[in-house]
Amino acid sequence: MANTKQARKRARQAVARNQHLSAQRSQYRTAIKAVRKLIVAGDKTAAAEAFVKAQKVIDTMAGKSVLHKNAAARHKSRLAAAIKAMA
Repeated sequence: MANTKQARKRARQAVARNQHLSAQRSQYRTAIKAVRKLIVAGDKTAAAEAFVKAQKVIDTMAGKSVLHKNAAARHKSRLAAAIKAMA
């Protein structure tokens, strides 16, 4: 347990930061899942539209260092390839 005033404040900040980053990660994962769901359903146009929205979310989270820029690029690349591979 935190013993000093500074340590107690840092503990409070850590809780707030964790909640904020968890919400952002959830938003990012939800955007990816929405695209994946449409890919599995076979709706190429809707998947492409969802991908455009997901790209914005992914780029925003990479810019805020919620996830690494290379990880963001990897996710976008794989989603784009999956949409392109649809018949």
